[in-house]
Amino acid sequence: MNYLASDLLYRIPALLIAITFHEYAHARMAYAWGDHTPKLAGRLTLNPLAHLDPIGLLMLWVVHFGWAKPVPINPRSFNDYRKGLFWVSLAGPGMNLLLGFISAFLLLMFGQRGPFFEAILQNLFLYNVYLAVFNIIPLPPLDGSKILSSLLPSSAFSFYYKIEPYGPFILILLLFLGIIPFFLVPLASLIMNIFLIIASLFV
Repeated sequence: MNYLASDLLYRIPALLIAITFHEYAHARMAYAWGDHTPKLAGRLTLNPLAHLDPIGLLMLWVVHFGWAKPVPINPRSFNDYRKGLFWVSLAGPGMNLLLGFISAFLLLMFGQRGPFFEAILQNLFLYNVYLAVFNIIPLPPLDGSKILSSLLPSSAFSFYYKIEPYGPFILILLLFLGIIPFFLVPLASLIMNIFLIIASLFV
């Protein structure tokens, strides 16, 4: 097996798990807060095909910047608009952090059983933590913008609504300038080190 094929074998499963559980968490939390939109859209599932955006997945694999198919929600259906928006937005990154934490344990427990297991678990660990940290950046359309706007005064909603169409371009510019990696990499590394330290206490 050549390097490219083996690299795909290690990375694709990790990406699929990270993205699928991220979007499923959004859908499940929205449903719990009274919004049936995700269920009607067929997104209340762990089937990766329901959540994948092929171009977004390719971009995430190639340049480590990508996206899944956003879960459609109707915040007006929430039992409490602000609280619902907060928890639904937090659910995706929160799920990735949980999976990252579990991956740390699995990596220490089974990573020594061979290069295949080690590579799969390392990618699962890496992608989940980085996806969580990236998504809490407070810029539309990332989850962090909705988390922050749900905590700020009502004027924040109009602010984020105005800049939302330009959000992806701002993100690309910040990535190109190296500003986002400047903060993203150290924070993700810190979280991964903390997870490994905690896991090592029990493994």
